[in-house]
Formats: sequence, C-alpha cells, structure tokens
Amino acid sequence: MERTNEIEAASEEILNRLVAQYQTPLRRMCFVILRDEELAKDAVQDTFFKAYKNIAAFRRECSEKTWLMKIAINTCRDVKRSAWFRLLDRRVTPEDLPAPIVQTSEESVELTIAIMKLPPKLKEVIILYYYQQMTTREIADVLSIPQSTVSTRLRKAKEKLKFLLEGGDAQ
Repeated sequence: MERTNEIEAASEEILNRLVAQYQTPLRRMCFVILRDEELAKDAVQDTFFKAYKNIAAFRRECSEKTWLMKIAINTCRDVKRSAWFRLLDRRVTPEDLPAPIVQTSEESVELTIAIMKLPPKLKEVIILYYYQQMTTREIADVLSIPQSTVSTRLRKAKEKLKFLLEGGDAQ
C-alpha cells in the first residue's frame, strides 16, 4: 500500500512538471488542428489525463515532448472523428486566434491562417517542425510514419503555403 502511494506521488510530481513545461505548446498545436480554443483546452486536458494514466508505461524511447505531442495529435484526431464535431461551425477568423505573447505582423497572421487551411497531414508536420521545433525523426515517431514521408510532407506543405500566400485557393 505504501509503495502504491509513493508511485502515485511520483506520477503526480512528473505530471505537474509536464503540465508546466508543455501546456502552452500543446494548446497552441491543438488549437491550430481543431480551430476552437475550448476544444483545444479540452484536448490538452485529455492529453495530460492519458499521460498520467500511462506514465508508468512510458519507456523513454523518445522524449517526453514527442510522447505528449503524439498523445495530443491522436486526441485531436479522435475529436475530429466524433459525429458532433462535424456539425459545428469550424470557420476561424483572425479574431478567434489566441492572443499572441508579442505583437504579430500582418504577414504572421496571414501565414497562420494559411497554415490552418492546409490539409491535416500537411498542417501537422508544419506545426511540429516549425512551431514545436521537432526534428523530422521526432515527427516521424509522433505520427508513426517514415522519416522520408515527413520530409515529403514538409516539402509539399511549403509549396502549398507559398501558393496560398501568393493568393491561390486552398483547393
């Protein structure tokens, strides 16, 4: 009984550290994927709940950040697959975006909106690579795809973003 309490206390301590360190980046990533701040907050909360339940099973084969990002992306995918999600109005305007820490330029806002228009597979790699500063190897681990696929998706995403920013249509 005493050993169980020690393990639980250690798990809570680890969870508190993970929340403090990764809550904001996870929320930003979930927001871009889900296009809804409240859904993003819920997804992050679910991510940490799942992490807490499985913290003893975490084998440290990847970084904590990679592990949490994988859980968060899968959580967002689950939310998007749910029936009620498809019934909600998913349009996002610049006013809907979370307030930035520093003043952003018009170009930065345009880039964020263009990223949100990307197909999910391209959006995920852009967010993880540029905004979460993950390597292609880490992204491959998070998304459970080959590293070469990550590189291909990054290239396609950059091409699509260039097209969108030059006035092209997302279709």
